[in-house]
Amino acid sequence: MFFGNSLTAGYGLEEGQDFPSILRRRVDSLGLEYEVINAGLSGETTSNGMERISWVLREPVDIFMLELGANDMLRGTSVKATDENLRAILDIVQEKSPEAKIVIAGMQAPPNMGADYVNVFNSIFPKLAEDYDAALIPFFLEGVAGDPSLNLPDRKHPNIEGQKIVAENVWEVIEPLL
Repeated sequence: MFFGNSLTAGYGLEEGQDFPSILRRRVDSLGLEYEVINAGLSGETTSNGMERISWVLREPVDIFMLELGANDMLRGTSVKATDENLRAILDIVQEKSPEAKIVIAGMQAPPNMGADYVNVFNSIFPKLAEDYDAALIPFFLEGVAGDPSLNLPDRKHPNIEGQKIVAENVWEVIEPLL
């Protein structure tokens, strides 16, 4: 299950162009018996995710990837609140799917947020991975963020080519867990 915001949902793209769909096709082509679920929701904050997680996890999952935090950062949400919400989500995942392998999609704040905010925000994700014995994607948008040719005109959301790179970033971490 890929649980996230518009970056996971595939904002601005046609159905099947988002990275979970790309990975679904790869999993299927390899004959792996996994159902790939895109539980991305555009606009999702960590607070919204905390409210939605119990409903989404009605059945246990084998692998759970958490991709939230970017909208908190863009809205200037306190890093403490973001961290607490992410931890609450992971606690629910562990309660409902105790055997699930967890993957944390790391985010990075841009420098214009200020050095203090950037340092504290960016440190959330490695610490979560450590505390929850989870796999970490150090920067989910590595190779995509800041490149206009790989993003939609809003410069925040990956286009089709950007989604392919994101899919590779995720696959590198997910493949050993399968």
